[in-house]
Amino acid sequence: MHECMSGMSAKVWGLTCPGYPEEVSRARRWTRDILRGSPLAEDAELIVSELSANAILHTATGRPSGSFHLALAMTPRVIALSVTDDGGTRTAPRTEHQAQDAEHGRGLTLVNALAHRVVVHRNQAGHTITAELFAGPGTAGEHSC
Repeated sequence: MHECMSGMSAKVWGLTCPGYPEEVSRARRWTRDILRGSPLAEDAELIVSELSANAILHTATGRPSGSFHLALAMTPRVIALSVTDDGGTRTAPRTEHQAQDAEHGRGLTLVNALAHRVVVHRNQAGHTITAELFAGPGTAGEHSC
């Protein structure tokens, strides 16, 4: 969690989904339901969709018995969205510039454009990608607290 979240009381939700493509829509609905009424709900929903789809397409999450875990933490100033995959890749997820007609490869670029901060953590099981959206008075669109 970013230093903007430390010292604040955070509400935290979690959801584990099987690694099936249809679970991306479930992840979107879950996010939308939690953030109902927030001006950041649509961006958060899109971020969760991209990160969940990437986990299914590019990691062991999409294999039989694979899964991904979503976490959503919210304070009055920050919404942090995390997706943890099952690993199975040798390289960490990264933003790449793709050709206009490329069918894949722009998901993390889109996430980076929507979020104020994106962090990739590698652990023994796989990767966790956390995207942070800043909300509240005086913080929207700013990169510092």
